[in-house]
Amino acid sequence: MNNAAAPRLLALWCPDWPVVAAVAAAGLPVTAAAAVFHGSRVVACSARARADGVSRGMRRREAQSRCPTLAVFGHDPDRDARHFEAVASAVETVAAGLEIVRPGLIALPVAGPARYAGSETALAEQLVDQVAALAGVESQVGIADGLFAATIAARLGRVVEPGGTRAFLEPLPLTELSQPGTDRTGLVSLLHRLGLWTLGDFAALAERDVAGRFPRDAILAHRLARGLSQRPPTRRTPPPELTVRRTFQDDPLDRIDAIAFAARAAGSELHVRLADRSLACTQLAIHATTETGEEHSRTWRASEPLTASGITDRVRWQCEGWLRRREDDRPSSGIVGLVLEPAETVSGGALQLSLPAAGVVPDADDRAARAIGRVQGLLGPDAVFTAVLGGGRGPAEQVRLVPWGDLPDDDGDPDAPWPGRLPAPSPATVPPEPWPAQVLGP
Repeated sequence: MNNAAAPRLLALWCPDWPVVAAVAAAGLPVTAAAAVFHGSRVVACSARARADGVSRGMRRREAQSRCPTLAVFGHDPDRDARHFEAVASAVETVAAGLEIVRPGLIALPVAGPARYAGSETALAEQLVDQVAALAGVESQVGIADGLFAATIAARLGRVVEPGGTRAFLEPLPLTELSQPGTDRTGLVSLLHRLGLWTLGDFAALAERDVAGRFPRDAILAHRLARGLSQRPPTRRTPPPELTVRRTFQDDPLDRIDAIAFAARAAGSELHVRLADRSLACTQLAIHATTETGEEHSRTWRASEPLTASGITDRVRWQCEGWLRRREDDRPSSGIVGLVLEPAETVSGGALQLSLPAAGVVPDADDRAARAIGRVQGLLGPDAVFTAVLGGGRGPAEQVRLVPWGDLPDDDGDPDAPWPGRLPAPSPATVPPEPWPAQVLGP
């Protein structure tokens, strides 16, 4: 595999962005004690909440007991993306060519803007000041070779010298591989059991040994730990026929429901075109034209291939973000033209990631989810269930059925000690009525 050096990138990171967006949507002060929950656990919390003892992964009851004034919000990716458009617009006033990695994180090439600003440090200071002035939020900037290292550098507020990325990454813990949107907890746990604790330990392994011993995603993780380019240099130039164009002259898009419908149709069409060629999109450019001729563009970057739902979400988030800007900055009329351009595509093998049934049954998981949704629409939300594990002493208490799409109730940690619990292994057969038992001895 070609060990090409990673491009030098700047990453701008807004700490605790889900909480910042939730507080802004609710009209609360930025200093409020607040937390965002997914299910029953904290996924993000404000600095005030952390000062009172709230932390990520904490259960809701414990968080509220530590901070009685805690403002509680549910996890809402749409809200996060809509409010992040203000930050992206502020960054664009200083540097062009930005890419939104996820709500809360922006990446952009550093060479050109740094020359214009005078230095990389001066560019970082300008961006932080501009985001604070125009978007009213705090941000941190990191610069390094490659997006992975730049993201970590932003969290630490560091500017890594060119060529020093591997030395910067070496002492960091392996848990850094599990960035938001990439779940590598299983790989990290496996590496820990093998006695590897830092990115430098993992990077010291030979690439052929990693490919022969670990799962596919470990090859990409190994490249990141070595400070190499996130993607191998086998990227393809997307053919122009992959671009999806939609016009809405008769009914301009100026409502959220209309945007959602158009985004779903255009996203599905783009995904099918890519899947028919055994390709996947890792960088999506979204262009919109309004009735008055205004043009808006934004690029979203993804570390893993985008599914149809991933494309749809980004199109919907971006269009909603444009329409919900400040009154002096939002489009003056509805959207009449929408163009989705796969700015960067990769084959399934280029990222060592699988594309399930690519070109044969594109987006099988999403199709299954839509079919289940149709069944619920016909028969009711309680017609389809998912089995979830919870706390309890016996199988009947531990396994519960939750309607498809609902979050499981907070019924206890299944791994917590339960006095009187049946010992492992669980019985293979559990009769509906208990069998009678006869005691034959003391």
